[in-house]
Amino acid sequence: MAATPDLRRRRAFWQILLLAAGLLVLTVISAGSVYLVNKARDDNAAVIHTIEVENQVHALLLEIRRAESSASGFLLTRGPELWTDHQTAVAAILPHLERLAELTKDNPAQTENVRKLRPAVEARLDQFAREMNFIQQRDFASATALVREAAAGNTTGAIRDAADAMLREEQRLFTLRSANADSSQTLAASLTGIGSGLVVVLALVSIWLVRRSAQLRDEAEARLRDANVDLETTVDERTADLREANDEIQRFAYIVSHDLRSPLVNIMGFTSELEELRNDIFGRIASLTQVPAGGPPIAPGDGGETLEAQDKQLSQDFSEALGFIKSSIAKMDRLISAILNLTREGRRAFEPVRIDMRELMEAIAATVAHQAAEANAEIRIGELPDITSDRLALEQIFSNLIDNAVKYLRNDEAGKITVRGRTKLGYAIYEVADNGRGIDAKDHQRIFDLFRRAGTQDKPGQGIGLAHVRALVRRLGGTMSVSSELNQGSTFTITLPINWNASKRTRDR
Repeated sequence: MAATPDLRRRRAFWQILLLAAGLLVLTVISAGSVYLVNKARDDNAAVIHTIEVENQVHALLLEIRRAESSASGFLLTRGPELWTDHQTAVAAILPHLERLAELTKDNPAQTENVRKLRPAVEARLDQFAREMNFIQQRDFASATALVREAAAGNTTGAIRDAADAMLREEQRLFTLRSANADSSQTLAASLTGIGSGLVVVLALVSIWLVRRSAQLRDEAEARLRDANVDLETTVDERTADLREANDEIQRFAYIVSHDLRSPLVNIMGFTSELEELRNDIFGRIASLTQVPAGGPPIAPGDGGETLEAQDKQLSQDFSEALGFIKSSIAKMDRLISAILNLTREGRRAFEPVRIDMRELMEAIAATVAHQAAEANAEIRIGELPDITSDRLALEQIFSNLIDNAVKYLRNDEAGKITVRGRTKLGYAIYEVADNGRGIDAKDHQRIFDLFRRAGTQDKPGQGIGLAHVRALVRRLGGTMSVSSELNQGSTFTITLPINWNASKRTRDR
């Protein structure tokens, strides 16, 4: 079953819808993936930030403990390396505290904890400074008492409480931010999985549609092949019928034309006899009108009779009627001859040969050179492609066209007739152009009809030439057209196959 236009529209709609759905899915997946990747990156950065804050708190506490232990060890051993270690630890405490404040400045709770931690750290550093001052003064007893005082005081506890609060806050943030990071990664994985599944589904649907379309196409091609076989058979049958009908028409035209000539010859003979009897008839009439009453009749033709006015008019009408009859007989004889020529030409088998078209055109131009000179016309022959076709048919085609171009030139301007040609897609295109009278647009098709003529009928012709030319062009596998305007000249275009072969011979017969 052939696909109807409505079915084709629905199929095209679903294909477009599928393509749009695939594009939408890919867009959503891409946008969602970009968003979730950025969110997961931010969540992971927040987790790392929490770990960094915790490390910074531990580092600060570590430096404080290091300073305390090194100070206590120095009091006991007086080792210089412990003195150096204490100084290094004390120098690192404030930078760690400032770094911790910088890391937590975006968290109000941690900022408050840092605000509480800073006085305690500064107080502990002041104790370290006083301890080291006593040690430098070698007042070890005062230094030891100060160490014990610091250990028993609230400074270390305040530092520990503030640090524990910060660590609890960061632990809370770590739990929350880890959950957010896990959620983002889960969403990203889910989106990727769902998107991949949709893509797979769309791909499967697309494959099904492609296979379905291919199947429908194969079925359509099979039906088309069957239809072509049937069509070729039908065309062959119709061509045979048309060829037989055409041959029958040609035989009929030949028989009719031949049979019409016999009564036409009789009419011509009796017309000639009537013309010869005319003098005797009207001489007899004249002699009868001149006989006196009771006198003997006058013999006709003795020169004494004279027609009266009424009889003279009758004689003239008789002569004029005979002239019309003879003119019509001559015209009918020419038409019958033309029909016979057409039927003979239609039965002639064409023989394709390679033809030098420029040489052919020059030979045709030479045959009408006298008429062209009398009409003050110039025939110009341009570049013409050579073709393989029937020479006699081409001679008849272009002879008729050039002869018409010379015949229908204007008297007020020198005639210019140009023959040119070109090739296109295996065809030769020839143009016969002139600057003559031109043809009215309404008569462009009329001039190709049998026995039909256009424009002023001041030139001899039966209206057969262009009809015969077009019939020949069609038999040669070509086309013919005209482009013309009144008083602007005409251009007849003939398109013929460059290589007309045996397979094309009977196509138009």
